[in-house]
Amino acid sequence: MNIGKLLIIAGIVLVLVGVIWTFIGKLPGDLSFKKGNVTFHFPIMTSIIISIILSLIFFILGKFR
Repeated sequence: MNIGKLLIIAGIVLVLVGVIWTFIGKLPGDLSFKKGNVTFHFPIMTSIIISIILSLIFFILGKFR
């Protein structure tokens, strides 16, 4: 696979993730704490989903090599 095709695939994946993230926003498993002027946001569920998606993408790309 040449670098051009890889960049096109990566761009399409990033656009899709951006569109999905815009419409979904915060997932139910994400934690947010607010106390006074300090807000702490820890996106546990979002991190897990991104990890699964990236693992699948790299697994599929590895099969083509």
